[in-house]
Amino acid sequence: MSSMLAQPLKRPSGLRALAYAGLFVLGAVVGVAGALVQPAWFPGGLLLALAGEAGLCLGAGRVAGSRAGAVAPAGGWMVAVILLTASRPEGDFVFGTSAASYLFLLGGMAVAVICATLAPARQPGDDPVRLGK
Repeated sequence: MSSMLAQPLKRPSGLRALAYAGLFVLGAVVGVAGALVQPAWFPGGLLLALAGEAGLCLGAGRVAGSRAGAVAPAGGWMVAVILLTASRPEGDFVFGTSAASYLFLLGGMAVAVICATLAPARQPGDDPVRLGK
């Protein structure tokens, strides 16, 4: 019996790769929206932004049936939020130096890791038996 590590990696199909790209873009949109909403209504906006990210990542992982489905929007969220943290030459910035901004950044990264961990892992092959048994 071969282990999961000994099996070659399969490239995702074209439709699946397109779906992951769409989820990446959707994660970036949720990240930008969360960055704008969280400072507007402090406790509620922060919770709404983090709940939106969690819902997107968990839902994408369940629909895709793999961890890659949850990682794609989380990656888009992280790229968008990290790009928004940089200040512009004019001195403009999206995130202030308040505790809410740091809670959004660190909490969002924690939510992304939790959602990617909770997403279902794909079993190799079509064998319904548990691995290792």
